[in-house]
Amino acid sequence: MIPRYSRPDMVAIWEPENRFKIWLDIEIYAAEAMEQLGIIPKGVAAKTRKKAKFNVAKIDEIEKEVKHDVIAFLTNIAESVGPEARFIHQGMTSSDVVDTCFSVQCTQAADILLKDIDRVLAALKKRAKEFKKTICVGRSHGIHAEPTTFGLKLAGHYAAFQRCRDRLVAARAEVAVCMISGPVGTHASAPPAIQFYVANKMKLAPEPVSTQVIPRDRYAAYFATLGVIASTMENLATEIRHLQRTEVREAQEFFSKGQKGSSAMPHKKNPILTENICGLARIVRGYVTPALENVALWHERDISHSSVERIIGPDATITLDFGLNRMAGVIEQLIVYPKRMQANLDSMGGLVFSQRVLLALTQAGIAREDAYRIVQKNAMAVWDSDGKKSFAALLKADKKVSTKLSRKQVDEIFTTDFYTAQVDTIFKAVFNKD
Repeated sequence: MIPRYSRPDMVAIWEPENRFKIWLDIEIYAAEAMEQLGIIPKGVAAKTRKKAKFNVAKIDEIEKEVKHDVIAFLTNIAESVGPEARFIHQGMTSSDVVDTCFSVQCTQAADILLKDIDRVLAALKKRAKEFKKTICVGRSHGIHAEPTTFGLKLAGHYAAFQRCRDRLVAARAEVAVCMISGPVGTHASAPPAIQFYVANKMKLAPEPVSTQVIPRDRYAAYFATLGVIASTMENLATEIRHLQRTEVREAQEFFSKGQKGSSAMPHKKNPILTENICGLARIVRGYVTPALENVALWHERDISHSSVERIIGPDATITLDFGLNRMAGVIEQLIVYPKRMQANLDSMGGLVFSQRVLLALTQAGIAREDAYRIVQKNAMAVWDSDGKKSFAALLKADKKVSTKLSRKQVDEIFTTDFYTAQVDTIFKAVFNKD
């Protein structure tokens, strides 16, 4: 991923230095287990831990000749370890090292992403409580529906990110596995005790049955989860983009002093951060399909998955890490306009109360279909006037309504308290006991 959309901690996970460090740890832990089983002489692991050094540039140079990254790594390690290096990697295959390392890197990335989500959750929780009872119009199909609160909007997104967090915890557990099973996964040359030992040392679960690779459905689930998180992030970003439109202007991204929105039009305040987030989400989702296609490999293994994972591992996690932090910042600094929300709610002459009128007429004894026609007729008159006519006034003047509902009853319908009566209950369900 390009530096513009990268954060250092996540980038470091995918740097060669971290990858080779993990490879070395795997080899040393495996050697310790082999010593205990009497497969290799005592002291090999300790000497390797003390003397082993690797040089990324040198490994790259060796790989140009041997065309094999693990062999290049082992060759480079041998230069510093000495004769005992011949016992390193005994009975193992390259995937034992590469796949276990990939699992470690995915768990390291997941840990950062979980912190990112926690920051988004904290921001949403704070702002949701801030605007818990702030009335705004709800929209379905982009059209005014019924009143809601801005706090409820944010609470809904909070709940979605909480589900994302739960999914990521599960996805992390699914990829946090170790495989040291040797060629084609039989454990013939690498007894299961080695895998159990390395898994314990690296805080991973042993893979119950492998071929010569860790089953790729594990990683498919992981990247699919990242895709869902990205879509959840985009959903919130899209809502903010709509609310910032000139015609709506109910909320907007923070616009800093000295910031410029357009090279041509000095008045512009564009939702560039949330637009950027939507674009980043497309990138993350784009890596889900290749991860799914990696599940089907030839027989006990092939390497068609390898090139894919070298790209999607870093790119998907780095992109999502950047996007989540940008999302958190947007929420933390989001500017909200309650007066504009009220003005938009009032802009269509009270049409948002149509369902309550409908229900009141049915409760007053009018058949639902008849009540619907009465309400719709008056509502369309308001709609056609672009909200200039009063829905309540038209209803009061309609004899089919006035014979069933008093003027006072109509006025009582046109209040927003009804729509906030259950907000506390919903908040308690979303935020538990807070």
